[in-house]
Amino acid sequence: MMFDGTTFTEDEMQAHQVGVKTAVRMGHMAMSGEAGSLAAFAPLRIGRKVYIHINNTNPVLSADTPARRTVEAAGWQVAYDGMELEV
Repeated sequence: MMFDGTTFTEDEMQAHQVGVKTAVRMGHMAMSGEAGSLAAFAPLRIGRKVYIHINNTNPVLSADTPARRTVEAAGWQVAYDGMELEV
């Protein structure tokens, strides 16, 4: 499964002072939080989960961040430039 990973937090754009809209107002679901995609997909039995379409403000882009460790601990992969997926 591939899923939009634009932001890690709902207020990420505001926190980085690069926008005023929340993830939901932009039409996205943040990864973290009670209403985030990590929580929403946790109970589902999905083999491979890959976050795609990741904004440059999202801390999961760096492999050494707590956000990245959280995502990977939940069984997700983070897409990268040049990544190839076989379906």
